[in-house]
Amino acid sequence: MIGLSSGVDSSVAAYLLQKQGYEVIGATIDTGIGENAVREGIGLEAKKIADQLQISHYILDVQTLFKKEVVLPFIEAYYEARTPNPCVLCNPAVKWNALLELADSLGAQYVATGHYSRIVRLADGRFTIEKAAVKDQSYVLYGLSQTQLSRTKMPLYAYTKEEVRRLAAEQGLLTAKKPDSQEICFIPDDDYAGFLQQYSGRESEPGSFVNREGKVLGQHRGLIHYTIGQRKGLGIALGEPAFVTELRTETNEVVLGRNEDCFQRGVLVQNVNFMMEEKPADSVCGLQGKLRYAHQEEACRIKKREDDLWECIFEQPQRAVTPGQAIVWYKDQMIYGGGQIVKGLTV
Repeated sequence: MIGLSSGVDSSVAAYLLQKQGYEVIGATIDTGIGENAVREGIGLEAKKIADQLQISHYILDVQTLFKKEVVLPFIEAYYEARTPNPCVLCNPAVKWNALLELADSLGAQYVATGHYSRIVRLADGRFTIEKAAVKDQSYVLYGLSQTQLSRTKMPLYAYTKEEVRRLAAEQGLLTAKKPDSQEICFIPDDDYAGFLQQYSGRESEPGSFVNREGKVLGQHRGLIHYTIGQRKGLGIALGEPAFVTELRTETNEVVLGRNEDCFQRGVLVQNVNFMMEEKPADSVCGLQGKLRYAHQEEACRIKKREDDLWECIFEQPQRAVTPGQAIVWYKDQMIYGGGQIVKGLTV
């Protein structure tokens, strides 16, 4: 059972699985919103691809689940001055659950996606995800459970994007030259603030720009327009570069400072999912931490705190530790675990 979008990655993944001898079934997820709304045409495009591959095709209506598990938490996070990653929420709670449920109903043993990563079974039987060498996408998959991992195939692990497009062209697939999607699937125009206000019906109240000491520097448009580390689009001139260093929901203030004020060595983490170990030690060293999708991993260690919170300390200060984003820890190029950033810590 492969999650079949209208993109090149999933269509080539389906083709490769066929070459490996699997009977493949395609399933397109209908979130009811944005580019993954079947009524917008993605279902029809995916059906044409399924016909090219000569596989059966199903539409999975996940609109209610997607709204509950992804859209509403996404909106709430922004109004609480956090910057969420919706793919991290969607993969375990929506995409994999829906695919596995349909797979079970049809007698399919595995589910598959077009992600550039690989499932690895460790010596003790646990499953984790190994990074792909070129176009790694493991960061958005850290939340998958052991059951989900045990039944997943990701055939694109060893391929580059150029090789995938070449395979698609050789097979005459409609997706061979289709551009990659860059934005969040349910905000295709990349207008976060507009989506938040339109979908929720809530305004984001203007407030004050302040410095670290609380001196008022000007007026901002509302907290949802800003994120930690932001420089562009602030709409204020101070005679020197200014960066967002903190969002204060209690006082509706955006704190501005210098670039060096955006660096912190510590991160407090919640909702942690461990892959390589079921019950890790209270302190683990020798990890590589990744603070966001485009971030380069950096050496760190983690330590358990009270209330299931974990403290992560980097060897070097890291820029723009952003509440709401995911942090993923790697060991030997495989996911050790990951969680959601609560806040940066001064060490």
